[in-house]
Amino acid sequence: MATPKKTTPATKPSGLTGKMDNSEFHKFFVDELKDIYWAEKHLVKALPKMKKAATSAELAAAFDKHTQETQTHIDTLEQVFALLEEKPAAKKCDAMAGLLEEAEGIIEDTDSDTMIRDAGLILAAQKVEHYEIATYGTLRTFAQNMGHTDVQELLQQTLDNEKETDVALTQVAESFVNQEAAAE
Repeated sequence: MATPKKTTPATKPSGLTGKMDNSEFHKFFVDELKDIYWAEKHLVKALPKMKKAATSAELAAAFDKHTQETQTHIDTLEQVFALLEEKPAAKKCDAMAGLLEEAEGIIEDTDSDTMIRDAGLILAAQKVEHYEIATYGTLRTFAQNMGHTDVQELLQQTLDNEKETDVALTQVAESFVNQEAAAE
């Protein structure tokens, strides 16, 4: 008699959409989606304030673009919740709350119309981006491990966009902001 082939996670079909709705891991995953959902909803409100505080037109435009992208991230998370048959709900994200509070502090602690403020705003924005990159990368991997391929693809799109935003902020900083801030 032939021995049945043992299925391991590495041999699961790529299109697997297995349900793990009742597992503790799935519940943890959904809880973390609620956390990043809160983060994005609060970030979309903070970015216009950062845009208004920016000195350079380039940084203001970057914040404007990121505001629009952040709204897309919120919409994408709502699609993720729908795919998981969960109601979109936000759970306070202490990390994002702290990062946004820090951004407000930078605005308060720097003089308006200076490149030092712009350098500080870029610093604050990149801290946010790195937090989002870490979160979306991990959530994407969680989705992959649970077989939520549609969710995985959506989270990957957002992750890619967050990385692009980080690169764009670096380009603004390195093209002139940091040099001008150092000269002030």
